Amino acid sequence: MWMGNYESLNLLGLLIQAVFIENFILTNFLGMCTYLACSTKLKTANGLGVAVVFVITISGVLNWFVHQFVTRPGGLSWLSVFGINASAVSLNFLEFLLFISVIAAFTQILEIILEKVSPPLYRTLGIYLPLIAVNCAILGACLFAVAREYPFTPNLIYVFGSGLGWWLAIALMAAIREKLASSNIIPSFRGMGITFVMTGFMSMAFMGFTGINLSRPSGTAEPTKTELINETKTPVASK
Repeated sequence: MWMGNYESLNLLGLLIQAVFIENFILTNFLGMCTYLACSTKLKTANGLGVAVVFVITISGVLNWFVHQFVTRPGGLSWLSVFGINASAVSLNFLEFLLFISVIAAFTQILEIILEKVSPPLYRTLGIYLPLIAVNCAILGACLFAVAREYPFTPNLIYVFGSGLGWWLAIALMAAIREKLASSNIIPSFRGMGITFVMTGFMSMAFMGFTGINLSRPSGTAEPTKTELINETKTPVASK
């Protein structure tokens, strides 16, 4: 439940895989709205990146507990301690709603903290800070972890690495856009045009890692072709 068959080396491989091989922006194209809007300045991108890492990590851990003890089949069996037989009750249909509620709650907490601790960053992020609640990369990381049935510690490493990967991508793009601001670019490519082009180039570079699997626990069989196809599907499609 907590580690499964995973060892320390597998956890390191899972972290590398989440950051580089399965980067949520550059390979799954999730969380693109805030990525495009807040990648004009490196300072802003770093602030938003740290916020996303915080929210995605805490939300991923809490949503793992929600899945394990509330929404998965038989998840309510722990109520037998109180004399309630709820092992046959399935609340799987509420999983999306509960996951989004947890993410929205922590986004609100983060907004309050930033407003008190760092007012300049709070004003810079503006409307995009509350939009973290609907950042599909955060929900995607939680759903991917649940669909792959990670134990607790691998789940923690995976969601944390997913946040770091999102932060890496937006920081790289912000650094590039700051350089492009003083570059001589064809007028028709200025603004979002050159941003999409550079995102495509970065995505092609990161997709060179596709097919590398560093996180498979030792002693487990190699995945079949069908399992590989199912693993690449989104959790929405697999339900």
